[in-house]
Amino acid sequence: MAPRKRRSALAVKRGRTSSQFTNMYYCHFPVLLILVSISLTSMGAYSHPCSEDFLKITAERNVTGGCKKLNTLGAEFRWNQHPNGSQIDIAFGAKLEADAGWVAWGVNPGDTPQMVGTRALIGIKQPNGSLVINTYNITRDTKRRCQLLPSKIDVAVNNLKFDYSSEIRYYVIYASLDLPPAYHISKFKHVWQVGYKAEGLEPKMHPTTLHNVDSIQTLDLVSGSSHSIGRHRRHLRSVHGILNIAGWGTLLPIGVIIARYFKSYPIKKQGWFALHISCQIVGYFLGTTGFIIGLWLGHASKHYSFFTHRILAIFIFAFTTLQMFALRLRPGKNDEYREYWNMYHHFLGYALLAVISANIFQGIAILKPENTWKWGYIGLLGFLLSIALALEVFTWCKFCYKKNRIRKGRSPSTVSQVSGVGRD
Repeated sequence: MAPRKRRSALAVKRGRTSSQFTNMYYCHFPVLLILVSISLTSMGAYSHPCSEDFLKITAERNVTGGCKKLNTLGAEFRWNQHPNGSQIDIAFGAKLEADAGWVAWGVNPGDTPQMVGTRALIGIKQPNGSLVINTYNITRDTKRRCQLLPSKIDVAVNNLKFDYSSEIRYYVIYASLDLPPAYHISKFKHVWQVGYKAEGLEPKMHPTTLHNVDSIQTLDLVSGSSHSIGRHRRHLRSVHGILNIAGWGTLLPIGVIIARYFKSYPIKKQGWFALHISCQIVGYFLGTTGFIIGLWLGHASKHYSFFTHRILAIFIFAFTTLQMFALRLRPGKNDEYREYWNMYHHFLGYALLAVISANIFQGIAILKPENTWKWGYIGLLGFLLSIALALEVFTWCKFCYKKNRIRKGRSPSTVSQVSGVGRD
């Protein structure tokens, strides 16, 4: 008998191990996808080739040197460096999707690239479609939204032009600059911007999105290497978004689907609770990591604050943490308060899923990445909702079928099983 018991115990142990491995696979597989996505995001962040069309139109103006597709606003920058080192030809292009507005590019002799102190070339598109361009000094008064009008700058500017290229729908600034010694070729600090309001020769305040605030860079005109002050911060924003979409927006809903439809009705699956808890724990860990990164980003930012996104994130973290306490603090099955606790647990869980989806869309609107983010998340939501809807329809079809059989007296099934739809 003893060998049989041992074999039986070993079989049970193997079964548990296999079940645990399956649960870990289903709930940790998305983590692998997250890591791959982050890696692809990182690779994309350091690749900045110029478009063929921009290279073509700038070559027609004899600007044939180095070229950079800039990190923000869809802008591109190309330059020639003359043999004496202090003279350069530049071409800066960006889209301006408005009837009137302005496109700006400038250099800053200070220690860091920033708006204040920039010597700017600003091309303005008038409401009648005409284009004008002038030089401007960006000062602290400009930051206080005082009037900004054309003025002389300490950089000699020749061949200043502002054109529109219908081929790529770019507004392009061309200029030849003679740089004073304060402007180091190896640490060339340049700033760019796009605005959508102008009155005469006065450009009005540009939007204050992350893309506008991050439009600064230090560039080595000799080697072509560059360093953006906000580069690592932009990478962290992407990581923050990916972790929250994977944790809060994917694994938590999967855990809810498992708990609702695979406990006992309509489909009874052994080990459903372990799978449910695994998804919730991994999702909570990823979401919390993304939340902490978001708090750091909010604390590190001096120029912007997203109140609604932050409040919703704190709400999600606080009440998801409260839901996690259910692992230890939920009442026993025979406790008189268990039914009320189930109602609270379910209602809060569904409410959190709605708030999570709303805040993810809010974050995507703030980050303004490529449309693949938005449509990718819409596709993910549609997939999860389709699964939940299909299982819900199956649940009620099975419920109605069993109920009809009970009424006709053709089924020995107990009423309690049928009436247990959706209970935890």
